[in-house]
Amino acid sequence: MNRRQVLRASAAFSATAMLLRAAQAQTGPAQTFSPSYVRELARALAAKSFAPPDEKLPDALKDLNYDQYRSIRFAPEKALWRDEKLPFEVQFFHRGFFYKNRVDIFQVANRSVIPIPYRRDDFSFGEGLGQWPKADIGFAGFRIHAPMNRPDYHDEVCVFLGASYFRAIAKGQTYGLSARGLAIDTGEGKGEEFPVFKAFWLEKPVPNASSIVVHALLDSKSAAASYRFTIRPGQSTVFDVEMALYPRVDIEHAGLAPMTSMFFFGPNDRKDFDDFRPAVHDSDGLAIFNGRSEQLWRPLNNPHDLQVSSFADVNPGGFGLMQRERNFLAYQDLESNFEKRPSLWCEPIGNWGEGAVKLFEIPTKEEVHDNIVAFWQPKQPLIAKSEHIFTYRLHWGPDAPKPGALARFTRTGIGSRGDDSKLFVLELMGDELKAIDAKTVKGVVTAEKAEIKNIVTQPNPMTGGWRLSFQCSVKGQAAIELRAFLAQNEAPVSEVWTYRWTP
Repeated sequence: MNRRQVLRASAAFSATAMLLRAAQAQTGPAQTFSPSYVRELARALAAKSFAPPDEKLPDALKDLNYDQYRSIRFAPEKALWRDEKLPFEVQFFHRGFFYKNRVDIFQVANRSVIPIPYRRDDFSFGEGLGQWPKADIGFAGFRIHAPMNRPDYHDEVCVFLGASYFRAIAKGQTYGLSARGLAIDTGEGKGEEFPVFKAFWLEKPVPNASSIVVHALLDSKSAAASYRFTIRPGQSTVFDVEMALYPRVDIEHAGLAPMTSMFFFGPNDRKDFDDFRPAVHDSDGLAIFNGRSEQLWRPLNNPHDLQVSSFADVNPGGFGLMQRERNFLAYQDLESNFEKRPSLWCEPIGNWGEGAVKLFEIPTKEEVHDNIVAFWQPKQPLIAKSEHIFTYRLHWGPDAPKPGALARFTRTGIGSRGDDSKLFVLELMGDELKAIDAKTVKGVVTAEKAEIKNIVTQPNPMTGGWRLSFQCSVKGQAAIELRAFLAQNEAPVSEVWTYRWTP
């Protein structure tokens, strides 16, 4: 799944701005903003038939290539609220290239809705660009800046750009994986639907504020929705998300809190890639705290064929695509800094009921592709002409907010033992393992339709952790689901490692 292809495809599913602009006519009196303002717009929008947006652009912007679009820069000195010395500033992205959809952006100050007009003079352009009438053509998106790494400089904290995509970083990190507002029909034969954020409302922060509130209106062929993001930058950057969804039709395959990432290769699949780096990925595993109080860890793969995994659950405690490997030596990439990429953890607030965490691993031969997708899929369809409320918290940072006391799997090693079996060597780390009696610990390993033998559990004096190894018969197998953990007196002392082996 190419990031650029995704954004290009999303253009076909963006929505009309007629309703919004009628409500926000710049020539009329200022609108009064209320907590239900965007929700009411979403509800009204869902009651109308879906209509594609007006993507008209000046001729000079219609067919920009990547380099031409990159040459268009917003002037930092024109950032929203810069002159007022507030703790947050906002810069805007120009339309063009794959970002043709118009996005309307408003400021909310003293409960008044104030349109933020596009001004051509707020941008600098490459040679041959910028020659068209000074009309208000709207924006493609925006980014928020705030002091995060030092108090005297506004760092880039997060970006909303393209379809319903957004991403963020925490202190000391660089951009990696992305989140989305909503996923619809991911992996289905009829093709995926890409909802879009068509408008945003930015609440003006007060002096010394530690958070900023952003409201968004989403539209798609199947649904409209409103979002309220409360964004708090820091050691972990936290988004509190309040979502109200209004389907136009019954949605059988909805993805809530979707996240997309890249896994190109790691130590176990380097044979397919001629590369100087030991590993290339934005995320290395899917972590789940399920409703049964289990902690699951699923290492990611770049498979030869599409792999779809479903982790059924009731009222999940959380899930996320994580980047656990934080050592530069694991990547050896001075430019990409994969060891500084954020993990993204979703913490549901309230009961989400029955459903499943879905994981899609898509084959890719290039690292520019986002080939990993994860989200929560409700068991029951989201019924048309009704309101569906979901609240959750997104944590962008080095780890999940509450890692837990159980030991963690830190490495998955796989090697051949002839044509009939594979040797799996799993490394674990955890404070509780340092003082545990080795005689009381055992490895518990199970596999579907495959024989497991030679299970060995032992301390690893080189790492200060433990090692669990076993052999699995793979002859004639197309795919094998594996599960392993460490136990003491039948009680788990580690998270549960899950893995799908494929030839």
